[in-house]
Amino acid sequence: MQSRILIARPPCTHLFQNHTHQRPLSLFPRFKISLFPSNLLITSAPKARRNCIKTACISPARELFEKDSEISDESDSGTVSVSEQVLEVEGDGAGSGDRQTIWHQMKEIVKFTGPATGLWICGPLMSLIDTAVIGQGSSIELAALGPATVMCDSLSYVFMFLSIATSNMVATSLAKKDKNEVQHHISNLLFVGLTCGCLMLLFTKFFGSWALTAFTGPKSAHVIPAANTYVQIRGLAWPAVLIGWVTQSASLGMKDSWGPLKALAVASAVNAVGDIVLCSFLGYGIAGAAWATAASQVIAGYMMIESLNKKGYDAFAISVPSLEELRTVFGLAAPVFVTMISKVAFFSLITYLATSMGTYSMAAHQVMVQTFFMCTVWGEPLSQTAQSFMPELIYGVRRNLEKMHKVMIPFFLALAVTPPTLSLEGTLLAGRDLKFISLSMSGCLCVGALLLLLISSRGYGLSGCWFGLVGFQWARFFLSLQRLLSSNGVLHSDDLSQVKLEKLRAA
Repeated sequence: MQSRILIARPPCTHLFQNHTHQRPLSLFPRFKISLFPSNLLITSAPKARRNCIKTACISPARELFEKDSEISDESDSGTVSVSEQVLEVEGDGAGSGDRQTIWHQMKEIVKFTGPATGLWICGPLMSLIDTAVIGQGSSIELAALGPATVMCDSLSYVFMFLSIATSNMVATSLAKKDKNEVQHHISNLLFVGLTCGCLMLLFTKFFGSWALTAFTGPKSAHVIPAANTYVQIRGLAWPAVLIGWVTQSASLGMKDSWGPLKALAVASAVNAVGDIVLCSFLGYGIAGAAWATAASQVIAGYMMIESLNKKGYDAFAISVPSLEELRTVFGLAAPVFVTMISKVAFFSLITYLATSMGTYSMAAHQVMVQTFFMCTVWGEPLSQTAQSFMPELIYGVRRNLEKMHKVMIPFFLALAVTPPTLSLEGTLLAGRDLKFISLSMSGCLCVGALLLLLISSRGYGLSGCWFGLVGFQWARFFLSLQRLLSSNGVLHSDDLSQVKLEKLRAA
């Protein structure tokens, strides 16, 4: 006689399905053994009938472990012996995920944030290398880097919405354990990135000189030829830059920061060697720096693609999104776009005002702003960490808002103004509180711009502009902090009901 085990796990289907329609023998009371609320029923069945075991609907919230289980058939009389059955049930309020300590979470964050810090350092480091090498040769070319980097580097941050949208959507899909949806999002965003890159290439080709002339004004017309040379060469790498951002952000959304770090480390080395060889030894000046940077960006983009392919995804699969998918992407990206354009506009306004102060003031501002970016970039990995880790706590199976509150207290006490500002904004982006962050950033832009114009008109010079930047940063910090601690913040929202959460756990 053979036996079968039926684990009642509603609303799931039966774990055992019979492929022959034979009527089972009657169930004897002595064969009914209750091991936990989900009953374990042992019933007898004819020897001739073979059963097919199927695993169905075991959720992560209730793990089942069986150790050394054996059911022996001692005789045809129907005596069944169970040698050992060890069952461990993980309830909703317990489990290895919920038992994780804050110390363990901090170690995970450090493992991710450490390499991510290198990612954000590489970009400003390449610009700082350009500034240092060109500054050794010509003050005019050094001054020309100011408006030129606004057209290349600062304008590229407008498309940071691609990076944020990719990281957010990938992390959210992974929290739902849907790999096909992850690949679909990546393919759609690669198409958007490639399209934007080609459009920017055409813009810099046909309108780059006009934009530089409008930006610098008549007082600094002598720097336009050098700046335009730099912009035209760097513009050739626009498609590679935006494709690289999408693939890099996809890897970061998967909590992998080592792959992108390797790519950018190689790119930074290529840029440094290229700058030294082309500018210092061959004397190409600002054009040599542009070629070195463009080549390094193309190399970085290719290595980002290869890094994503090694994870089992196809970064060469570019699909045209439907209108509904485009609405979804731009519904997430539009508020982020407003946020980034506000930041870029404010920093660009500082550079614009510096251009009216003469060549030496422009050159000094270029050195100061690159040094400033090199220092403030240390907070960006915390923003990316929030976007990569918090979707799992906000939307995923491991949703736990109380745990997020506990992490915030030491977080605020340990950091200065710029890092927590970026971290708080990253949390708002992860929670998709996009309307608030776009409106707050627009408000900071308007007030900050008026403050800068007032400072400039009163003759406070370059130092006054930088004091305006201090006010801009502190305003961002307090607005984001107030939003997170308010009753309308993402940490207090309860968008997912318990029924939806249970369905998500069972999926």
